[in-house]
Amino acid sequence: MESKKTVYDLEADRRYLEVLARQFPTIADASTEIINLQAIMNLPKGTEHFLADIHGENEAFQHVLKNASGNVLRKVNDLFADTLSEVEIRNLCTLIYYPEQKLRLVKREKANLDNWYRVTIHRLVVICRDVSSKYTRSKVRKTLPTDFSYIIQELLHEHADAKNKIDYVGSIISTIIEIGRADQFIIAISNVIQRLVIDQLHILGDVYDRGYGATTTCCGWARAQATMFVYATSFASPCATTTC
Repeated sequence: MESKKTVYDLEADRRYLEVLARQFPTIADASTEIINLQAIMNLPKGTEHFLADIHGENEAFQHVLKNASGNVLRKVNDLFADTLSEVEIRNLCTLIYYPEQKLRLVKREKANLDNWYRVTIHRLVVICRDVSSKYTRSKVRKTLPTDFSYIIQELLHEHADAKNKIDYVGSIISTIIEIGRADQFIIAISNVIQRLVIDQLHILGDVYDRGYGATTTCCGWARAQATMFVYATSFASPCATTTC
């Protein structure tokens, strides 16, 4: 029996091929994208977060986003359950949720701030490295604040226990503290952790039908470049579609 050969119909897909040709004009460009997409398919699936009937409760909504419905606490427990006490774990989580407020409290309680900064920054880097591990470097880079983007990337991809990098990583952290940027760095990396713990946010039910509306309720999440899907049964705010 003669085998039937399938002939690809170029004309049928000409419009799609022309668009692809503009995006990937060379074989090298197309090959790189194929390799990238194939690799992404083998990454762990990002965590999806489902919330229902948030109405206009912006404060409650923001709190749920900051702790990711307990996902941050679970991550910290997984990483430090054997080395930190329950109180230390909860204090670290609170720092991630509300870095500005927690830093003000710490400054009133701690005598040796430099040592606390050094230990805390190291722990935050470990957490950030873990929550970013399921994403490509490109996606992680897009979530980083401009002021600390390079520094965070270096700390995420270099390990302090690597023989040739011990002094390098230690010097980065020490310099952050010495030049008085520890507070700003802790706030920045805490916000990155909040963002990376959840990949996609789904909001269902009544949205913005009372309270402050979309501008207050969702602006932080929108600035973080999250992927957010809204399935609203009651969608009352006129600015909701533009904000989110």
